[in-house]
Amino acid sequence: MKQKILLFTLLSLTTIFAQSAGNSGLSFLKLGFGARNIALGDAGTALSSDVTSLFYNPAALALNPASEVMLMHNEWIQDVRSEILGARTIIFGLPVALGFNVTSIDNIEVRNNPGDPITKFSANYFFGSFSTGHMIVDNVYFGASIKYLYEGIYVDEATGWGFDFGATYLTSIKGLNISAALRNVGSMKELRSESTKLPTEVRIGPSYSFTFQDKFQATGAVEFLKYTPTKDTHFNMGAEILYDKLVALRVGYQTGYISKNITAGFGLMWGNLSFDYALAPFQLGLGNGNILSLQFKF
Repeated sequence: MKQKILLFTLLSLTTIFAQSAGNSGLSFLKLGFGARNIALGDAGTALSSDVTSLFYNPAALALNPASEVMLMHNEWIQDVRSEILGARTIIFGLPVALGFNVTSIDNIEVRNNPGDPITKFSANYFFGSFSTGHMIVDNVYFGASIKYLYEGIYVDEATGWGFDFGATYLTSIKGLNISAALRNVGSMKELRSESTKLPTEVRIGPSYSFTFQDKFQATGAVEFLKYTPTKDTHFNMGAEILYDKLVALRVGYQTGYISKNITAGFGLMWGNLSFDYALAPFQLGLGNGNILSLQFKF
């Protein structure tokens, strides 16, 4: 009975966490990186060109030579929390980036029957990644990431490896780029008796940016997202207005999810320092996701 209750709890958490039907696990890999990208409907494969590219599209690391560090706190729904660190720089003329994600779900109760829980436990997840990107021909960039993965649920643990691949094409139209990524390709060792499948995904879409009235910059993107282990597909869309490189307002929309669609947020910039916030409201009484990012360029 205890094992059945525990299994039901974990399956329920997976459904809430992923917000998507299917037979893959490690759903923390589906959570976005950087409050800006999440506010823009998680369309980061097309939009990111800073340190957050290590998570979405490593090819874009080659588009910007700046060294950066980003810290992010994700206060997600149903006691899901993530702490994320990303850093990138140039070594021997090649952009390299390191990423770390620690995600936990606390206070999961174990019961034999109705009443007080027998005990409580946490589910813990981690990845550490190394990424790089390079221009392979004129205006065409390619990148790759390797990730060490860990999951610990109750008394069971498993590790594995994942790989991401990305490409970006800078079109002849100024401000128009087309990007694509294949993410979370790999495998895990067995967790007790069965290995967890990675949420492998394909993303592709354009982004467009232009300046108007001197101090305003508008950016928009649309991404097609397909999780290969499942039948569900999504479109991630986002738009941003940036004023004088000081203040940014953002809105996003995601299709194909049961309990979420609209996202929003803002950014504040001061020199090389930027602060970003994203709000991801959920329906069905699940609450809201609140994401904070602090980024420094040097």
